Amino acid sequence: MDAADRDATARGLEDERVRAQRRIDALTRDFEEIVEHSTDAARDDEHDPEGSTIAFERAQVAALIDAAKRHLGDVEVAEARLAAGDHDRCEACGHTIPTERRRVRPTARTCVGCST
Repeated sequence: MDAADRDATARGLEDERVRAQRRIDALTRDFEEIVEHSTDAARDDEHDPEGSTIAFERAQVAALIDAAKRHLGDVEVAEARLAAGDHDRCEACGHTIPTERRRVRPTARTCVGCST
C-alpha cells in the first residue's frame, strides 16, 4: 500500500467513523423519543392496541443501534490494522485485499475469496 492509498484509506475510515457515530446519535434520540412516548401510553402492552407496535419499534431501533455500534467497532479495528500496516492483508489467507474492495468496504478484513 503506497502513501497515497494509505492516506485515502485513513480518510475513508474517518468518514465511516463520523457517519457511524452520527447514526448512533440519531438512533439513540429516536429510541429515547419512543421510550418517552411509551410512558404516556398504557403500561400493559398485551392489552394496549398500540403496545405491540411500540415494543416492536423499540426493539427495531435497539437492533439498529447495535448494528451501528458493531460497525463503529469494525472501523476501529480497521484503523488499528492500518496503523499496524496490515490493513491490506486478508486475515484468513494473508493475501493482499484488492484496493477496489478496500475502497468499497474500508472495514473489510478478508479478501473476496475468504469472505464467502
